[in-house]
Amino acid sequence: MRYFFKSTIDKNGDHYNIRIPFNIWEVCKQREVIDGEIMLDNKYIACKLIPSEKGNYSIDLTAEDVAHMDLSKKHDLLLHVSGSLIKMNQNSPYSVENPIRKIDHIDIIIQPMDGVCGQTVVAMLAGVTIADVSKTMGIREWQATMGVVISALNYYGIDHNDIIVYTEGEPVTLPKCAVLMEKMGRFSHYLLYFDGKYYDPNDGIFEDYDQSKLLGYLEIYTE
Repeated sequence: MRYFFKSTIDKNGDHYNIRIPFNIWEVCKQREVIDGEIMLDNKYIACKLIPSEKGNYSIDLTAEDVAHMDLSKKHDLLLHVSGSLIKMNQNSPYSVENPIRKIDHIDIIIQPMDGVCGQTVVAMLAGVTIADVSKTMGIREWQATMGVVISALNYYGIDHNDIIVYTEGEPVTLPKCAVLMEKMGRFSHYLLYFDGKYYDPNDGIFEDYDQSKLLGYLEIYTE
């Protein structure tokens, strides 16, 4: 999976660091030092992801990596971490060519308890029940990370971009359909955007949304 965000480059002794704006443990299900690849502006760099605490990581770079880059401004960064998705049942009857349904509308589902917003978002996209999604995911409440959500979308044949865009509260023009992430403490809250409306498993349907609360989004293809 790939992750797009903007970030500054911080100097730390002879090395340089870029903060990763999401929790690696939650999203990528990997620990310790992780091998990664980045496209920093227009430059490809093989790099190491270094843990600090509780799933927070930074990208470790050398002076050569950032030579001639302006350290006073934010830079575009595309991060690739291999093996970051959880595999669902490989005997899925669905595929991108044969999805569970065509996403031409969304029916709101209100989650019956806290901690199942990820399952509820997938249920709204797939047109199935939360119970069906929970069985497919094999998880309980508070366990629906973005990696698990994407793997469930793959199971149901729901096509999506392979890049998660992290906006960190900056204004953004959303695609026609997207899974949105809000930061809530150490967890994320998931909701849907479809054709000008927001579908929140907690609060129902609304047309206005404060994008300063938005951590990032994943585009869902509808065509």
